Order: sequence, then structure tokens, then C-alpha cells
Amino acid sequence: MIEVRSVSVLVLILAVSAACCLGFGFVLQQNAAQQAPLSDFLSPRLLLDLMKVPRWLGGLALMVAGMALGAVALGRGEISLVEPLLATNLLFALALSQRQTRQPLGRQGWLGLALLAGGVTAFILGGQPRAGTAVTDPLRHWLIIGTMVGAALVLTAYAKRSRLSWGPVLLAVAAGLLYGVQDALTRVSGQRFSAGGWAELFTGWQPYGLFAIGVTGLILVQSAFETAPLRMSLPALTAAEPLAGIACGVGFLGDRLRTDVAALTWEAAGLAAIVAGIVLLGLHPAMPCGASPTERDEHKLQTH
Repeated sequence: MIEVRSVSVLVLILAVSAACCLGFGFVLQQNAAQQAPLSDFLSPRLLLDLMKVPRWLGGLALMVAGMALGAVALGRGEISLVEPLLATNLLFALALSQRQTRQPLGRQGWLGLALLAGGVTAFILGGQPRAGTAVTDPLRHWLIIGTMVGAALVLTAYAKRSRLSWGPVLLAVAAGLLYGVQDALTRVSGQRFSAGGWAELFTGWQPYGLFAIGVTGLILVQSAFETAPLRMSLPALTAAEPLAGIACGVGFLGDRLRTDVAALTWEAAGLAAIVAGIVLLGLHPAMPCGASPTERDEHKLQTH
């Protein structure tokens, strides 16, 4: 019992630290990406242009640090436990945005905080995520991953048609789905490395899929940040990632949740509260509105 609790506390610290880095990183990236030319939309050129901006590089470094901490947390705890904790990155994003805009939290902010924190607590306590036996059938893996990736592709295709209306939200949801799959592949890659070192790791397809999904997700996120304010894109990203990650965890990684009526009620209520809190915080006036499309077209990419 003492060992389990100590591991859980370590996972908690790692996951919340990862969320802090991710939240701060997302704000810095969006500050820079909103000035990128719209001709870079959904193009690898967007990343090449943003690499010239120190603020974006700082945000990227924080995001990479967050992903590294998240990977360690995923290696020590169930993805169904880590994902809700990673969703708290929005709290840290709001804190930095509030410092920039000097907007008070107000009733909406405090309610969003309570819903997000309460939802994470309710889901974890109700579901009591624990490790089980991973599914070895590759069909199950490909079915779930294929569903997530396919949905992301469909959302991206629709986003191309409405880049300045609902496009950024669709892109953020698509990126969230890919990041959820990325978290699952991170855990599988960590298990392969622990079992046989580098040789075992790189003989599987997972690290290569992890890289491809990571780069694709980064392009989608930056395109969403480029064409919409943070309050429009970040909530969708933050809500989609844990849902996709939990689906992968329960679907083929062997994560087990309680399934009695009371537990399912708490889990459903917790997830609903997490999503509601994310939406309220994402729409908070403290979140920067960003530049208009006209302003972005009139200005070159600039350093902040």
C-alpha cells in the first residue's frame, strides 16, 4: 500500500509538472504563431518560419519538456490516470495568459477551475485506474489507432474548407486525438525499451509512428494557433487528448477502471466536468484574443 501510494504521488507530481510546461508552452507558441502568414496554413513551412522566432522556440522547448515529463509519468502510471492530470495544462495556460492580459478570474474563472479540478478528482477516485494485461492482438491496436487517426484526417479535411471559422477548432480536436494516440505509443515505446533496450525499441513500428504523429500534430496545433485566438483552439485540444488517451489505455494498453454503476456514474460525471471546465476556462477573457487575419496578412512574422 505504501509503495502504491508513493508511486501515485510521483506520477501526480510528474503529470502536473508536465501540464505546467505544456500550458506555458502553448501560450508562448500561440503568441508567435498568430503572427505567421496565412499562406503557411497546414504547411511544414509554418514550422520553418516559426523556428526563427525565439518566443516560439521557448514555447516549443517547454512543450518538449512537458512531453518528456509526461512520458516518464506514463511509464510509471496508467494512461487513464495520467491523461486527466495532463488536462490541467489549461490552468497553467490561463495563469500565464491572465498575467499578460491582467484580467481577473471572476465567477467564470473560478467555476471553470472548480469543474476541471473536481472532474479530474471525481474520475480518478471513481474509476481508480489500475494496470492490467495489455491486449496483444494487433487488430485491436490498429482498429483503435486507425479510428483516432482517421477521425483526425477527416477533421483536418473539413478544417481546410473553413480555416477562419470552425477550422481552428476542428484542427485542435484533430491534434488532440493524435496527441492521445501519441501518449499511448509513448507508453508502449517505454515498455519496449525497458524490456530490451534500444534494439527492442527500434525493431518495432511504435517509435516511428510516434515521431510521425508528433510532427503532424505539431503542424495542426500551430495552424490552429495561427488562425484563431487561444480561447478558441486550446480548449478543444485539451478536451480531445485525454478522451483519446483514455480510449487507447482501456482499449489495448490494459488499463482497468471500475465498472460498477456508482463508479461509472462518477467517471462519466468527472469527464463531463473536465470538458465543461476546459470550455469555461478556454473562453475566459484572460485568454488572449490574438491578431485578426487582416493584421496577420499585413505584418511579417516578428519576434516578441
